[in-house]
Amino acid sequence: MKFMKLGSRPDTFYTAEAVRSVSSEVSSDLIIQVKGSRYLLHKFPLLSKCLRLQKLCAESPESSLHQIVQLPDFPGGLEAFELCAKFCYGITITLSAHNIVSARCAAEYLQMTEDVEKGNLIYKLEVFFSSCILHGWRDTIVTLQSTKAFPWSEELGITSKCIEVIASKILIHPSKVNLSHSHSRRLKDDISCNGIDSQRHKQATRGWWAEDVAELNIDLYWRTMIAIKSHGKVPSNLIGDALKVYASKWLPSISRNDFVDASDSDSDKANELSAKHRLLLESLISLLPAEKGSASCSFLLKLLKAANILSASPASKMELARRVGVQLEEAMVIDLLIPSLSYTTQMVYDVDIVMTIIEHFLLQWQSPPTSPPRSRIGFERRRSRSAENIDFELQESRRSSSASHSSKLKVAKLVDRYLQEVARDVNLPLSKFTSIAESVPEFARLDHDDLYKAIDIYLKAHPDMGKSERKRLCRILDCKKLSVEACMHAAQNELLPLRVVVQVLFFEQAKATMAGSKVAELPSNIKALLAAHNIDPSKPPAPLSTTTSVQADDQQSISGLKSPKSKLSTLQMKLAEDDYLNENEMHPDGMSRPSKFKAFCSLPTRPKRIFSKLWFTNRSIIEKN
Repeated sequence: MKFMKLGSRPDTFYTAEAVRSVSSEVSSDLIIQVKGSRYLLHKFPLLSKCLRLQKLCAESPESSLHQIVQLPDFPGGLEAFELCAKFCYGITITLSAHNIVSARCAAEYLQMTEDVEKGNLIYKLEVFFSSCILHGWRDTIVTLQSTKAFPWSEELGITSKCIEVIASKILIHPSKVNLSHSHSRRLKDDISCNGIDSQRHKQATRGWWAEDVAELNIDLYWRTMIAIKSHGKVPSNLIGDALKVYASKWLPSISRNDFVDASDSDSDKANELSAKHRLLLESLISLLPAEKGSASCSFLLKLLKAANILSASPASKMELARRVGVQLEEAMVIDLLIPSLSYTTQMVYDVDIVMTIIEHFLLQWQSPPTSPPRSRIGFERRRSRSAENIDFELQESRRSSSASHSSKLKVAKLVDRYLQEVARDVNLPLSKFTSIAESVPEFARLDHDDLYKAIDIYLKAHPDMGKSERKRLCRILDCKKLSVEACMHAAQNELLPLRVVVQVLFFEQAKATMAGSKVAELPSNIKALLAAHNIDPSKPPAPLSTTTSVQADDQQSISGLKSPKSKLSTLQMKLAEDDYLNENEMHPDGMSRPSKFKAFCSLPTRPKRIFSKLWFTNRSIIEKN
């Protein structure tokens, strides 16, 4: 850090009875009051260098002993005034980046210009500022940070000069910048023994400036980052990394309890702190580069969590949700668990904002609107393009399509695992759960195991759900995409509707039948499940009857299977009963239950034909073997 010393006389200022004075053989004749403090000084050394004091003394009446001058709005405080006074007396003063701003503002207030005396304080400060302070990286940072306490620094151009110098130095390699000794030493420690920069050193040098700039308060930081971005030469990912450094330093980990559970005595303090953090957060959001991937998805979601807790503006939340949606495939489940502070609901997590994120993710992969018909000239121009250009466009299109498909597969897994976490919330409405589950394209789920696990968790967390709600929940599940382990669990899950259990058994048998002629019996896992419920898989099914009537049972669990005459009749009973319950809920026309059930069973429905064909095929295979 650079220093400059002015004057040669020793310091003779002292305090006596709350009055600051200077030892001298000459009697004092001037009293200056600065912000409640009194200085007993001499006119000659002060008025010879300070034009303002000359004017004030000329305007105020002279008393017999001392002339009194009031300086109530003196910038820089007592230290800055005393520094200027010592300069006038020729006493040694030391200037550095820590006090140059206050000294410059004080000298400007006292009008210590060259018109009053050559080599006055303003001139010396300007030389030191331009030749030393602005040449050093650390000195410039410290000087800029100190300007926040002095509004005069804006008018004097100190703030803008420091910001511009910092922005220009960032574009230079740190080896060519006059860094502080400690910073230079840290960079040298990263150099490998053979003299070649290590990978760690290269990464450090790219964003060497982020930690130093992060020391600025948010107003100065915002202006500095705007100046850096305006040059257009700093990569967007480095801008994003710098914002992350600043957020980790000034935006602490905030929980919903910090504001929800605050007592009345701490409410004012909490509100003030919340407003401060909200301003900081929204400023950081406005500085985010527009390029995709400039900030990590994890960092963006942490900002979104803070925005939710701090009640940031809706525009800030939507901007973060849009940015997260563009790169949602990079997210982790724990980052998506954004706490909810809504007073209208008691949900633990904000699932609405996650739904918005998913919508933005899907929106980026939508096909563009069909272009209007081209003219004959445009068509001929298109035909004249080279084959190489056409091949390149095809390759780019395939690459984009492949990236889209891969991203959707990752997001589908992410959404299902997210549902497993939020399903534990007893206040999560069924409509929100199903909306998130259905937002994922069907092809993106290669299997439904994670989705089934989320449904199972939701059923356990909501034991009071009605039959219709359970059915509506399970409609999003595709039993054909369940693994063997999931099927075994689902077949014994008493919380599932009967139709889901039957579908699991049906599709497992269908897979076995379609496997080829070598399949002579049911798979062992399904056979074990059927045997556990007194269903003998070795006996052939009875002929399908269109007039069979079965007493309906309201039980929606696997315990409803009680010694059926055959596999087919049991499955027929389950399907018929479940369809009857659905129809009875959808069409309450007053018909009695037995009559509706009989009417349903008398119809040759498609599930019956499927089962009849399936069991007949399997029976034929068994007989051949």
